[in-house]
Amino acid sequence: MYKNRHNVFISYHDKNDREYRDKFEKLFHDTYDLLISKSVQDGDIAENEPADNVQRIIRDDYLRDSTVTVVLIGTETWKRKHVDWEIASSIRKTKYSSRSGLIGLLLPSRADFKAKGFTRNTIPPRLYDNQKCGYAKIYNWSTDPDFIHKIIHEAFLRRDEVLPVNSRTLFVNNRSSDKWED
Repeated sequence: MYKNRHNVFISYHDKNDREYRDKFEKLFHDTYDLLISKSVQDGDIAENEPADNVQRIIRDDYLRDSTVTVVLIGTETWKRKHVDWEIASSIRKTKYSSRSGLIGLLLPSRADFKAKGFTRNTIPPRLYDNQKCGYAKIYNWSTDPDFIHKIIHEAFLRRDEVLPVNSRTLFVNNRSSDKWED
C-alpha cells in the first residue's frame, strides 16, 4: 500500500473513454491501492437531471472531499460540458471544500500521445489555462503505479502553492467543432 493516498476524482468523456477510466480505477484503486476513487459511476446521476442539479451533485457529493482531479484527455474530452464543470468545481475553494490539485493524462487514442507536446486547443480549455499558469500538469497515459502516485501527490502539493485560473465562462452545451478558439 502506498502512503500519501489521495481522494481522486476522475473526469473523462464517458462515451469515448470509459474503458480508460475503468482501467485507471482498476489499476490504481483496486490493484495498487494508491488512491481512493471519488468518480461518478454509471447510473449515479439520473440522465434527465437538470444541468444545475448535475453541477450541484458533482460538486457536493463527489468533489467535496476529493483532493486531486485527474482529467483523462481523449480526442473529444475538451468538448464535454460536464468535464468543464468538473474542472471548474475542482479548482474552486469554497466554504465547504478546499480546491483539488489538477492533472491531465493524454490518452493513447490521441494523435499527439507520446509526442513532444500536445495540441493545446484539443484539450479542455480550463485545463489548458491551468497548465499554462503552473497549477496543472499534463502527462501521457501511464500504467506505472510509482509514476501515477508521484504525479498525483505533486498535484496535491501544488494546489496550495499556485493559484488556479478559473475565469472562463462555463460551457452551457457540449461543443461540436474540431478545436476551441480563444
